[in-house]
Amino acid sequence: MTAREPTPPGQGRLVVCATPIGNLGDVTLRVLEALRTADAVAAEDTRVTRKLFARYDITTRLERCDEYTVERQAPLLVARMLAGEVVAFVSDAGTPGVSDPGARLIAAAVAAGVPVDALPGASAVLAALVASGLPMQRFYFGGFLSRKAGERRRELEAVSGLDATLVFFESPRRSAAALATIAEVLPGRQAAFARELTKLHEEVVRAPVEELATQIAARDTLKGEAVLVVGPPVPRKGPDAEDPEAQERAREMVEQLVAAGMSRSAASREVAGKLGMTRARVYAIAHSKT
Repeated sequence: MTAREPTPPGQGRLVVCATPIGNLGDVTLRVLEALRTADAVAAEDTRVTRKLFARYDITTRLERCDEYTVERQAPLLVARMLAGEVVAFVSDAGTPGVSDPGARLIAAAVAAGVPVDALPGASAVLAALVASGLPMQRFYFGGFLSRKAGERRRELEAVSGLDATLVFFESPRRSAAALATIAEVLPGRQAAFARELTKLHEEVVRAPVEELATQIAARDTLKGEAVLVVGPPVPRKGPDAEDPEAQERAREMVEQLVAAGMSRSAASREVAGKLGMTRARVYAIAHSKT
């Protein structure tokens, strides 16, 4: 074990440390060294971080910095770093700054001119994406979807036209509802449900999104944070979206549904399913001038 040494004057900085997402063996040597030699470790949940510290015999001072305290803590920590302290930051699990309060601390440090070292490591986003077997050359990470069904639907509609695999975080109790909305807004896509990643009961379920939504809804209980991965739009046989006659047909069908009381977005989605076009393309056609 490397003994801790005093931080040289004027060498204050923020060290962002990726920690395991489940298996405590998934931590890098650089992160362990940084945690041991920092002047202080700011942690999203000190109780979680103490387990890692106990495993690797780390005794550095722990300080709380979560979503409830980061607004107050960030300027105080930045002031200490400007005065020469080295502060390491860890989230509950994985790479800090990804859907956690670390993003605000990092932004505050950067704004104040404090050097920021990012030490890579475990990431639930990448672990789930790789395990899903879905296309990885382009992906979009959307964080946590809204708890409200209407807002969740709008969030998904906004990214429905992306030619990319979509990745979302979700809590176990909301996974079934989220998948049901995904199946409604993004039908026909391949998807994966990953939970308990790197842990003893790790599970990755792969299926068409409608089937996956049904499977997860049938579960009595779910434990562990989940990652939902949804494949990109699947090319479907149908009329040529650039053909003038096909465009006019799509436009007329949307207008008929809108006249019947349906929203233009919902109408575009329904017409897309019937004609084999993407919802984004139908929506664009419906809004174009004749």
